[in-house]
Amino acid sequence: MSDPAVLALIRAIASGDRPRVRRLLEEQPALASMQVSRGATRQQATDWFLTDLQHYVYAGDGALHITAAAYDAPLVRRLVRMGADVGAANRRGARALHYAADGGPGSPTWNPRSQRATITRLLEAGADADARDKSGTTPLLRAVRNRCAAAVEALLAGGADPRATNNNGSTAMQLAQWTTGRGGSGTPQARAQQRRIVELLRTATN
Repeated sequence: MSDPAVLALIRAIASGDRPRVRRLLEEQPALASMQVSRGATRQQATDWFLTDLQHYVYAGDGALHITAAAYDAPLVRRLVRMGADVGAANRRGARALHYAADGGPGSPTWNPRSQRATITRLLEAGADADARDKSGTTPLLRAVRNRCAAAVEALLAGGADPRATNNNGSTAMQLAQWTTGRGGSGTPQARAQQRRIVELLRTATN
């Protein structure tokens, strides 16, 4: 099997085509645990962009990464049972749990309830709540920056360290209080998420 086969599964997951996902996994069960060897680069970004999720595919991404980004908790369980590694990292060091912390206010696919369920499922399957990508960012730091309060709450409940810092030395509380510069970060919904995140972090660090 090759990247095209894995990418076909990834695109089916991203588009929510569950019958196709089921068929591909039944025909080629090994796809559940495979990762693409190539992915988005500065020179070839659009070829690896998943429009449905507004997400890039990077080398090292697998079906579980994209399932996490799609907040599909039931499929997380199935992939793990089929051998998907919750600790698998892509070329940027991101695990599925990092992808589950993506989205946020203004994102067309953001669903806090499904996001929380997906994070919980990954943690139950053994995902490291404090896994760091190559920038030193943990899933909690990513969720804070994305203004995803439900994700922050789920990660803290799963044992994430509220005092962890990234490679720049930034803490979750600092990221929660700073203007992120992300699109939509100034909307009322984003500010409400921000206030809730600050409350959660204060409780966790007291």
